[in-house]
Amino acid sequence: QVHLVESGGGLVQPGGSLRLSCAASGSIFNLNAMSWYRQAPGKQRELVATISRGGRGNYADSVNGRATISRDNAKNTVYLQMNFLKVEDTAVYYCNNDLANWPWGQGTQVTVSS
Repeated sequence: QVHLVESGGGLVQPGGSLRLSCAASGSIFNLNAMSWYRQAPGKQRELVATISRGGRGNYADSVNGRATISRDNAKNTVYLQMNFLKVEDTAVYYCNNDLANWPWGQGTQVTVSS
């Protein structure tokens, strides 16, 4: 069973940057496209970005141009670099495969506030 551990969140001012990390246990990481999701208070979880096995990223309109998803298959880790953060980026951020059918991790809280 895959175990996901997200990290890197925190409190940042609008316009700031954060780099989120997600470490996955298990040998099947390399076989899957990976995604970052987020859930803001009172809202449903939404897809933020997806990276293919080959490293091509796709982004939600809300973060396109401000986010970069990447992966290190040797480390079973996927990253999300977020720049020019906005208050509306405040959420708990999670990673999962692109089908979101692995057990969810605890997520990492990102709070954007002045």
